[in-house]
Amino acid sequence: MSVIRADRPIRPARPARPALRGTDIASKVVVNGVLGLMALYTLIPLWWLFVSSTKASGYLYTGTPLWFSHFDLVTNIRNVFTFEGGIFSTWLANSALYSLVGAAVGTLLSAMAGYALSKFSFRGRESVFNVILASVLIPAPMFALPLFLLMAKLDITNSYWSVLLPSCVSPFGVYLCRIFASASVPDELLEAARLDGAGEQRTFFGIALPLMAPALVTVFLFQFVGIWNNYLLPSLMLNTPSLQPVTVGLVQWRSEFAGGVPLLLPITGAFLSLIPLLVAFVSLQRFWRQGLTAGSVK
Repeated sequence: MSVIRADRPIRPARPARPALRGTDIASKVVVNGVLGLMALYTLIPLWWLFVSSTKASGYLYTGTPLWFSHFDLVTNIRNVFTFEGGIFSTWLANSALYSLVGAAVGTLLSAMAGYALSKFSFRGRESVFNVILASVLIPAPMFALPLFLLMAKLDITNSYWSVLLPSCVSPFGVYLCRIFASASVPDELLEAARLDGAGEQRTFFGIALPLMAPALVTVFLFQFVGIWNNYLLPSLMLNTPSLQPVTVGLVQWRSEFAGGVPLLLPITGAFLSLIPLLVAFVSLQRFWRQGLTAGSVK
């Protein structure tokens, strides 16, 4: 006869886990299969670009396209940075200038506009926001020709300003910042700051902006990647090679293949131009995740 000791608490029995039905297993297999195909669709071109940039001159189309053969990456990188007097370094510096300055200024302006649209009540606020939201739905290439005509009227084409000024405007960033400001900046905290004598400028930069910082990283990354990968706007605005970003320069190298530019140069240059984007995403990944989930739980 078993005896139950009083000093040992009786643990409740764990509920049995429901067995997976056949439909649940099939749905998981389908979902994982679709995600795997999407991952392959995204990663295979990047892998091919990396493998191709490591091959020696004359061996691009020999061997397996997706595996290494005749490894000579160091020579290819050296050729990219020394070809035509090292113009590739200038292109990288221009892309960094356009992307960093445009993303930083665009993020700050988006934060100001989103904060104002979220925390201030004024006549026509919703109309202004609807116009900004409508501009998000318009494809970016449709703005290229009007922007070119505007810059030509101001006589600043073929200059840094012709690319920097349009890059500092981000309607999508304003939209995100309004949502983030509504979710992460309490009205009570702003009222307390105003009662303590803080002005609107100090309230925004000292209280609202730090609270929105994780979300602003998301806006910065979207703007940075968009400017770095932009081709149409700088190709219309710029004629001087020393002002062009790396996207325009690599396309010119590819178009001049018959004129003496080795095919491995634009391929290796394209691989090198991806490294700053990877560094930005990896270094800001923690803040980017926080920004994406800001406002999901209040």
